[in-house]
Amino acid sequence: MASIEDIVVQPPHTATWLVHIDRSMWVGGVRGLMLQALHPLAMRGVWQNSNFQQDPFGRLRRTADFVGRVTFGSPAEADEIGRRVRGIHRRLRIDDPDTGRTHRVDDPELLLWVHCAEVSSYLTVARRAGLGLSDRQADRYLAEQRRSATYVGLHAEDVPGSLAELDDYLTSVRPTLRVTPEAASTVRFLLWPRLPAELRALTPGKPAYFPFGALCYYSLPDWARQMYGVLPEVPPSTVTAALRAFRLTMNSLPEHVHDRAFTPGTREMLGASRERLAAAGYDLGKGLKGLTDPRRWPDLLPRAA
Repeated sequence: MASIEDIVVQPPHTATWLVHIDRSMWVGGVRGLMLQALHPLAMRGVWQNSNFQQDPFGRLRRTADFVGRVTFGSPAEADEIGRRVRGIHRRLRIDDPDTGRTHRVDDPELLLWVHCAEVSSYLTVARRAGLGLSDRQADRYLAEQRRSATYVGLHAEDVPGSLAELDDYLTSVRPTLRVTPEAASTVRFLLWPRLPAELRALTPGKPAYFPFGALCYYSLPDWARQMYGVLPEVPPSTVTAALRAFRLTMNSLPEHVHDRAFTPGTREMLGASRERLAAAGYDLGKGLKGLTDPRRWPDLLPRAA
């Protein structure tokens, strides 16, 4: 019989599974894009090499697909998407108008910024929204995420693997961050995005998206919001309460309903993961999220929120 490590990249007893199965990831994902945009060169790489201006929500869904595959996918699926991403990045270049230089998209410094902005957003939002991870469990999550970083071409030993290391990294990079015109446009896009073609039927309900986009913005670090200055400040307690309400609401949705937000390919991958886990003897009666039942992994699962 295949071991669990042959079935999914990150087994259900990992801290990564706990964070990435949580529906607060949607806020964390958009927050991550807003944070990443503050790095001028990284933002220009996105601006010059993608259709982000036309479909920022599409980039979020593609990021969700990558994160899903290197978490819930099989090792073969994770290796395949890693090769694909590295291959795309290897061919792309960034023109820097400030210096006249051309940079590689797969520059390790840029890849490291994108990774750290992303995982710090997932972790910070999940904890603030009520996923009661201890600092030890948060360290474990970041250590596990070193493996995910290798799929985009980073070396695991070069990636922060604890809260202290992540804080040190973010502190060191802050002097290089600024709000470029591209970053300002990015925040506006993410507060009021253009829906992809397959979701255009939801356009009449688009005004309801703004509170979500604002919640993502308000979940940014104080220093990042001060740099953007897009929305007036609100009490931190209000933001925390809104994050908790969002998480409770989203986590109450049946898995088959929630999964409609993903691309067809992501849904197929998650379906295959469920089948492999069920064949290995895991009880999927409550879906993938049901595998985080604290009775299964009492040494890892978070405190009750």
